[in-house]
Formats: sequence, C-alpha cells, structure tokens
Amino acid sequence: MQKHYRRALEFSEYLETVQKNRELWHQVYERARVPEQALKELENSVRNWHFLVLSEDWCSDAVNLVPVVACLASRASNLTLRVLPRDENLDIMDAHLTNGRSRSIPIVVLLDENFMEKGWWGPRPKPIQKWFVETGINMTSEERSMHTRRYYAKDKGETLISELLDLMGSIS
Repeated sequence: MQKHYRRALEFSEYLETVQKNRELWHQVYERARVPEQALKELENSVRNWHFLVLSEDWCSDAVNLVPVVACLASRASNLTLRVLPRDENLDIMDAHLTNGRSRSIPIVVLLDENFMEKGWWGPRPKPIQKWFVETGINMTSEERSMHTRRYYAKDKGETLISELLDLMGSIS
C-alpha cells in the first residue's frame, strides 16, 4: 500500500484536478469544520495514521465527504491523506467493495505508520447508507440526490468524522 500511497495526490493537488462539480468541491472544503473534541480524540492516539482515499470528481457522495476527511487530516498532526482516482485503481477498489459487490465511493483506507492496512470506511455514513439501501435505491436519481444533499447539509460531516474516529479507536 505504501507504493499506492506515495503516488497518490495530496488533497490540494487532487482539488486542482477536479472538473465536475469543481465549485462545490471547493465550497465543501472551505466550509468543513472539525469539532475540537474530535481533534483532541484523534491527537490522543499513540499512532500516526495515513488515509488513502478512492474518489472521483463526479461522485456526489465524494464531493460531500472527501473534503471533510481532508479537513480532518489538515488539522491533525498525526494524520496524512492522499487521494487516488477509483477508476484507475480497480485493484484497490475491488478489495474494498460495498457489500462485497459494489464499487461505491468514496473509500477511506486506514493505514498505520508502516502503511499496513488496518481497516477501511465507506462509502457513506451508516445512517445515509442504511437509508440508501432500504429506500433510496428505489428512487429516481434526482429524488435520491435531493435527500442525500439535505442529509449532508444537516450532518456537516459529523457522523463521518465520528465513524472514522471509532474505526481508528477500535484498532489502537
């Protein structure tokens, strides 16, 4: 995984490559906030972490989630983040399929200080993923998109951050 991580883009570099939803990517990143308690919890970890994120600029979940993860990484002294395009890294994607079959993104691969994989998260926070599987899958793309946009606007990335911290805490 270290080889993949080293060739991946830092978030600021990735942000410069996005073409679809470019303005929204920048807006979500500029508005992203990390609760101080979450930052303290992360920095109390005895480990240094690396997040390897699989994303694509066209993905509405990625545009609402990856900037929040990047904000978390930018604020923490013991966490770094790099981004790879999913479609060019299907070997990694296929090892992290949603429900064992779907190439849903974003995927956050949690690596320790030696770049050993310790777990992964994705593609959505549990509440919206549950809704998506039970209800959203039967809606039109437009209806589903409206519901998920409302969820992300209200949640402000807090559930995502909490779930990532829980994952890291279960490993420490």
